[in-house]
Amino acid sequence: MSKRDPAKPVIKRAEPEKPRGGRARAVAELLPDAGRAAFRRFGFVQGAVVSRWGEIVGTRYAGVSAPESIKFPHGQRTGGTLSLIVRGAHATMMQHIAPEIVERVNRFFGYEAIVRVQIRQGDVPAPAPRAAPPSLRPVPVELGASLRTIADPELKAVLEALAAGVAATRGAPIVGGSEG
Repeated sequence: MSKRDPAKPVIKRAEPEKPRGGRARAVAELLPDAGRAAFRRFGFVQGAVVSRWGEIVGTRYAGVSAPESIKFPHGQRTGGTLSLIVRGAHATMMQHIAPEIVERVNRFFGYEAIVRVQIRQGDVPAPAPRAAPPSLRPVPVELGASLRTIADPELKAVLEALAAGVAATRGAPIVGGSEG
């Protein structure tokens, strides 16, 4: 057994860095992750509450209000408080319909996410009209017939893109990481 001199420092050799794998990703593909992190930082567990506020409460109320954050009790995802910013004199009206807002937001989440609405007066940005992204490839006739009955344009566009992707694939799907 060899003895080591305690005065000499132990030098560890650095292991060679593993090559990074994966494909190059488009910026548009990375943006939802950045947005999700920003929404989480400000109290939103789901960014769709902000982007689909008009669908949740209706255009009448979405024009005068905007969600700011959802705060939950520590360690829970139920029983939260939804903070809204409301334009001027509309705050009184929004207080009267707060139970309906709670019901609609909980219906959107699918469970009792919020129990209370907190209202703050302030300037509300005008909601920007959103158009569904155009489909890049024509959808095969046999897949497109079932999509015509879908009313939600965003959902329809996503399903059309999925159908086009499925139609464009050949052979068995490749699942997983590296070959070796």
